[in-house]
Amino acid sequence: MSMQTRHIPDRLDRPLTALLLSWEVLLLVVAISVFIFNSFASPHFLDVWTLSDMTFNFTEKALLALPMALLIIAGEIDLSVAAIIAISSTLMGFAAQFGFQTPTLICVGLAVGLACGAFNGALVTGLGLPSIVVTIGTLSLFRGLAFIILGDQVYKNYPPSFDYFGQGYVIWVISFELVLFLLMALAFGFLLHFTTFGRKLYFIGRNPVSTQFSGVNVKRIKFILFCLTGVMAGMVSIALTSRLGSTRPSIAQGYELEAITMVVLGGVAISGGAGTIPGVVLAALIMGLVTFGFGLLNVPGIVMSIFVGFLLIGVIALPLLWKRFLWVFKK
Repeated sequence: MSMQTRHIPDRLDRPLTALLLSWEVLLLVVAISVFIFNSFASPHFLDVWTLSDMTFNFTEKALLALPMALLIIAGEIDLSVAAIIAISSTLMGFAAQFGFQTPTLICVGLAVGLACGAFNGALVTGLGLPSIVVTIGTLSLFRGLAFIILGDQVYKNYPPSFDYFGQGYVIWVISFELVLFLLMALAFGFLLHFTTFGRKLYFIGRNPVSTQFSGVNVKRIKFILFCLTGVMAGMVSIALTSRLGSTRPSIAQGYELEAITMVVLGGVAISGGAGTIPGVVLAALIMGLVTFGFGLLNVPGIVMSIFVGFLLIGVIALPLLWKRFLWVFKK
């Protein structure tokens, strides 16, 4: 059985005391604190349009974090999600150059994402290869294909109606991307916490061998998760390409690191078997607030990358160090 860094129930019906002491409540306190800090950092932060713009700092990466959370809970990982975005965006741009309209471009983006996810899933579940090795390989493969197709070119000729998915607003200051993320968060939350399929993911993450012997088709479930992750990456490629209005082979570089950071910061055990969707949503909000706060303070982007790296290491290491400290203290 995998060692857990901290126990996080797989249901949301916890006693009130346990809920108040939960990781999600701590994240909520941190989110509120960062929000208050940002409001003092800039007098324009509390403007509704400023807050609306802030959501673009995390919605696309948070959409990646949702399926990534399920995959990590089941004991796997996908490091190729940003490269899937790149190849999906490239093929959408390629289709747009021949005059294909928005519905076709959406189908291309989702289909390419699904195909890439299925390819990853087939290698992991069919050949029994470690997911971290497979997705490091496909990360280079998919990104390399995007560079081969595009080279130094840029695809720009997208139809005007395509702009809505990354730049449009559903109502007033509420963007389409934010609504999409909230709907997906509700869907993934329901899938993970209130269905038999979601409960199986926790069992697989904790002990895949015993789960297999209990009659659960572990390989099929993991394959479905990789396909789902690919489809979500294709969805993000549509939103991101629409927002940027162009496609370059370097699109979405680093997105996989930030998505994984959101997942781990949200309380999902990197070893699998524990975690909640509300925690991931709060972690995504914190990452967005911090990123936007750095922008208000004119902090260079490289500093944000360093911060994300330290945050990822710290969230994984601190619970282990604390556990060892308590063990030594008790001795």
